[in-house]
Amino acid sequence: MEQHIGLVTRGINNIYSVKEGDASYLCRIKGKQLLTVVGEYNPIAVGDRVSFVISGTYEGLIISRLERSNCFQRWNIKGQCNQTVVANMDMIVCVCSADTPPFRPRFIDRVIACCQDVPVMLVMNKSDILLTEDEFERFALFKKLGYPIIGVSAKTGENLEDLCSLLKGKTVAFVGQSGVGKSTLINRILSVEQKTNEVSAKYNRGKHTTNCSLMIEGPDFTLVDTPGVREILVPHGNPHKIAESFPEFREPSKKCAFDHCLHNDEPDCQVKVLVEKGKIHPDRYESYLRMLASLDDRSPQWMGKSQQSKTRYKSMENDEREEY
Repeated sequence: MEQHIGLVTRGINNIYSVKEGDASYLCRIKGKQLLTVVGEYNPIAVGDRVSFVISGTYEGLIISRLERSNCFQRWNIKGQCNQTVVANMDMIVCVCSADTPPFRPRFIDRVIACCQDVPVMLVMNKSDILLTEDEFERFALFKKLGYPIIGVSAKTGENLEDLCSLLKGKTVAFVGQSGVGKSTLINRILSVEQKTNEVSAKYNRGKHTTNCSLMIEGPDFTLVDTPGVREILVPHGNPHKIAESFPEFREPSKKCAFDHCLHNDEPDCQVKVLVEKGKIHPDRYESYLRMLASLDDRSPQWMGKSQQSKTRYKSMENDEREEY
């Protein structure tokens, strides 16, 4: 059978929308799993390019996944493995809000650490609500570290044209906490009708509305709306990847006493020296240490399911739930 190459634009319940030219096919994976993908929660994500064969009227079977250039990946607690949310993006846009839900800079730190070889931009929605002085300092720090930032308001339309100009010609994914207004922003800038929801008054946090990643084409750029989350865990793997997501560590790490220093318990660590001198933000360093510790908290594969469950929820109580 003739093989086709298509772009995954949506995936839910192991059924994927795959676009080839102007045609879209509903596809499943041929067989029980992709032979080339091992140890991942989901073998295919929105943004992946796949090889497939046509099996019926606008239906197909996915044969393989083409090599990714980058991805946004997080740790999936339920599956106890890494989960790719989107792949092959020109940029990840982390949407946060000034309030309802409140600004969480450590959440942004984790989003950046989840980005594998893809640039990040930060968008502060609900900018009509003022940040505190400490919150503004923490948000402005990201700009000093080299990340593009912009404040917008989906409600008033403030700076939406400027945001669109920054997205022009790109395929980008919007990620963020539930309730920050990702879908509302997309509705405004693309004139579409994504479902939205109110923020929980009791807990001051968002309610899940978007239940799957969805690629939406606009006139000047393409957006992927991703499900909102209340907490996010960095992917399991090389701990040095986490350190690499902190640009302020790069120069001092060259002077650390030990090669491949993790800036934790090692002696003569120059990163820790700069933290003590106030030249590296202490909250950023604490955020890094918590990510590093979260890798150690995860249960090994040989542990029974009941023990895994106890371990992972204890980890969340000690770390992620405190933050988010």
